[in-house]
Amino acid sequence: MTICKHFIDRLPICERLRQKESSHAVAFTKTHPFMTRHVAVIGAGIVGVSTAIWLRRAGADVTLIDRAAPGTGTSHGNAGILAACAMVPVTSPGLVRKAPGMLMDSDFPLFMRWGHLPRLLPWLRKYLGNANDSDTRRIATRLIPITSDSVEQHKSLCTDLGLSDWVTDSDYCFAYRSRANFDAESYTWELRRDAGFTPELIEGKAVHEYEPNLSPDITCIACMQNHGFIRDPGGYVAALAQAFLGMEGRIHTAEVKDFDLTDGAVTAVQTTAGNVPCDDVVLATGVWSKPLMKKLGLNVPLESERGYHIVFENASGGPTRPMMIASGKFVATPMVQGLRCAGVVEFGGLERGPSKGPLALLRRQAAAAFPHLKATREIEWLGHRPAPSDSLPLIGEVGQSRVFTAFGHHHIGLTGGPKTGRLVAGLITGQPTNLDMTTYHPQRFS
Repeated sequence: MTICKHFIDRLPICERLRQKESSHAVAFTKTHPFMTRHVAVIGAGIVGVSTAIWLRRAGADVTLIDRAAPGTGTSHGNAGILAACAMVPVTSPGLVRKAPGMLMDSDFPLFMRWGHLPRLLPWLRKYLGNANDSDTRRIATRLIPITSDSVEQHKSLCTDLGLSDWVTDSDYCFAYRSRANFDAESYTWELRRDAGFTPELIEGKAVHEYEPNLSPDITCIACMQNHGFIRDPGGYVAALAQAFLGMEGRIHTAEVKDFDLTDGAVTAVQTTAGNVPCDDVVLATGVWSKPLMKKLGLNVPLESERGYHIVFENASGGPTRPMMIASGKFVATPMVQGLRCAGVVEFGGLERGPSKGPLALLRRQAAAAFPHLKATREIEWLGHRPAPSDSLPLIGEVGQSRVFTAFGHHHIGLTGGPKTGRLVAGLITGQPTNLDMTTYHPQRFS
């Protein structure tokens, strides 16, 4: 049955994308006929491991390269949410006006290592340049294909590997002190509704019937159904990597230093443990991709957005499902180890160690949201989110180099990792896609 154009135009954006992806109206032009090839995937986080698995499924010979064990980097330290509704960028309208006050407010989760500011400024100007309505809507629309089917993409990745137990279906809730606080974020919720994500509001006494351990100060919950989370993100990525080895993939533990190119195309990856010959390379090493892109002649506007978490081990008195505590802009997720509270934004580069302020704020905010929270001990963590100046990941081939990028996912690395891996594997092997991949092209900043 043909669906009339008028009806399609009225569908939420994510549903229109599914209609489009299921049709055969647009085909990807196969520019590189696929034969059995050796692909080196740099980075053993969720994006790199997902890419490696999808490439093996397509018949490629794959070596996964990382200086550390799979799942021990940034992919270990996130909130674990498969946040299908997370298409709205941080750079929403009004951010430029509000940012100075945010930095001065000791209770707001934005921190700056001031010695890093001179190095940050070129990126920051570009980043804040997107803090307007038209760019926010443009970015949100382009993130929808990466985030909106996250749970489905994770299940497609792991179910055939016998790892489906790692993915937990759940609601994803946003907890507010009042209905007025929820209404104050109407712009963000409008964009989510446009994408097909409409919350169920829970108010008054029903809030604490739904989540008994919340503070009495929280009187409104916006509940998003059909989401999910991972109870141990690092363990999940490690399990995927082990499954990749069972698919006759290889893992090479070393630091990547450079590329060997012949006539502009990659022939090997130079590592601290020797060269790895290859036909193609996937660069999926997060914020550490920037210096490797410079080896290819591209200076990508990418900055580390330092993120923190605290695991309250063997916790009691926490939530039974993932919750974004809106007042503190952090997510509390029940995990295998205990309750993980993750969030906070800090700009301070890659070299400096953790700051005390963000961790102290997380403790205060967690105690305020969950007044009966108890734990046997606390585990602190600092990691580095790869933040492009336009909040869009870099996915595609660098020129005709046979180096493909798969990094820059900002806050949506775990959410969008399997989808990105599938897209990159398709680009390398010539599989069709109906997405406009120029949106994510790695040379869009040139």
